[in-house]
Amino acid sequence: MSVDIDPRKLRGPWNDGYALDFHTLSSVFLGHDAYGHPKFDTKRSPVGDLIYRLKYGKDQEAVPELIAAIMKFWATWKPSIDIVIPVPPSNLARQNQPVLAVAKELGARLDVPVHTTSLTKNKGTPELKNVFGYDERMEALEGAFSVVADKTAGKRILLFDDLYRSGATAGTITEVLKGEGKARAVYLLTLTRTRSNF
Repeated sequence: MSVDIDPRKLRGPWNDGYALDFHTLSSVFLGHDAYGHPKFDTKRSPVGDLIYRLKYGKDQEAVPELIAAIMKFWATWKPSIDIVIPVPPSNLARQNQPVLAVAKELGARLDVPVHTTSLTKNKGTPELKNVFGYDERMEALEGAFSVVADKTAGKRILLFDDLYRSGATAGTITEVLKGEGKARAVYLLTLTRTRSNF
């Protein structure tokens, strides 16, 4: 099954970067439920729907469809990379880590190693979807990541994540990879991005 994508260029300190599509296409507030929680009628992009199925429905069948979407885009983008580094998860309690699952399959398809320990989190950070101010995000990310430089020095790295919101996390990691990690180049690929950036 072919998944429709609408790639979007992402600007930042990386050498080149893209999101395959928007995460949601629209979201209409419907009111509050019986517990006072807001309810929305949300329409997701095809890629956004696959991520939702994988992350919250634990639907592993979404992984090959996401890989197919990535490979469709990769056929035109084609950056030369040596390794894939997935962005470390904010929610370590989640048993199903969609970014890791997709990154491992992507590495297998591209025939490049996936490094899950070359970039580590030094401290717990809140899930940044709940931190709305850019300055607050940057403060939460200060000193949050470290890199094993002998694994990244001189390498062309694909930094991979599921959602691009403000670019704070990806920008911080890119600077760590290029500075401390002495990476030759960093390319960013995210599955989706928000409709508005913070």
